[in-house]
Amino acid sequence: MNIVLKIKVVATIIVFSITSSSYCQYGSKFKVALDAGHGAHDYGAIYNGHIEKNITLGIVLKVGKILEENPNIDVIYTRRTDVFIELVERSSIANRADANIFVSIHCNANKNPAADGTETYVMGLNKNASNLAVAKSENAVITLEKDYKQKYEGFDPNNPSSMIGMTLMQEEYLENSISLASKIQDQFISELDRKSRGVKQAPFMVLHKAYMPRVLVETGFISNPKDGILLDSEEGQMKVAKTIADAIISYKKEYFGNGSNENVERPSKKIIEKTIKDSSKVMRLEKEVVKQIVEKPEDNNTDSKNLGVIFKVQIAAVGKKIELTPSNFKGLKNVSINSDNGALYKYTYGETSDYDTAKLNLQEAKSKGFATAYLIAFKEGKKISVQEALK
Repeated sequence: MNIVLKIKVVATIIVFSITSSSYCQYGSKFKVALDAGHGAHDYGAIYNGHIEKNITLGIVLKVGKILEENPNIDVIYTRRTDVFIELVERSSIANRADANIFVSIHCNANKNPAADGTETYVMGLNKNASNLAVAKSENAVITLEKDYKQKYEGFDPNNPSSMIGMTLMQEEYLENSISLASKIQDQFISELDRKSRGVKQAPFMVLHKAYMPRVLVETGFISNPKDGILLDSEEGQMKVAKTIADAIISYKKEYFGNGSNENVERPSKKIIEKTIKDSSKVMRLEKEVVKQIVEKPEDNNTDSKNLGVIFKVQIAAVGKKIELTPSNFKGLKNVSINSDNGALYKYTYGETSDYDTAKLNLQEAKSKGFATAYLIAFKEGKKISVQEALK
């Protein structure tokens, strides 16, 4: 048997072994929870004959239909008909399904008919007056729920800032929520040439209890004549739905890869596609075979160090600055910080050009209690996906 044939045989055995193992251990689909705002006796905003509850349901069903065409995506709906769902139940539906992301669809409204454009919110305690006004409008639905004062004890729907202090859970998923929201807004600009009002933070009760990256999309102002006609038409809803679906698919590709054999440990983590990891293993094992068969094998090793690639472990992303002492990070040393215009402080642990060492650093961070830690990569100082770094 010649050298080339020997290599091929060994490689085939390796691939078969890895593939069999992969299909036994992996196969989780990317789960998207879609929430059509309002419903039944909760009409939402009504302007010029445009009714929010009908528009949001129409858009959600169209988004879901597009996503369901992807065999690697499961769609969960909080409602598919004109029914009333309590706010806390909407997030509970997503939690019970262990969804990877939660997307709530709404329409904006303003007494000023000139107000237009789209905006996407993430859960936050921002006290900006206009943001609180939007949150107040959307949160008002809880007054239609039975025993809401007992159910939402400590929260006043007329004062959204009363949510401050109730929980800090939103910080765990904040970075990923912002990433998803940004993709949605970017798609609105690039695909529909819509005016973007940006990504914002506000205390929305519907996002409050969802334990995953979550966003609330204000698809436009039905109080605006142009926006209203667009949102209340089949063609317009389809365009908006495709825009949102494309953003979700883009988010999935970046954070969860392309294939169905994905190790989805928690919905807020970036992970490496199994196929990428396996192909790297095949290449390493093939080289070992070559070394054993040929006395002087060709050195094809191009490790990440030569490419200027650095791996770090992101352990936290919060809205406050923390002193970089080990006692503040459960004993972890070599913790660094960077910020996005001061709005979000990201804390990373370790720095290495070796992927295996990076995985050990990740395990150490998790053993210290940072359960949602994940790997990130940089090339020549610029952040890239871990998948790209491994290529």
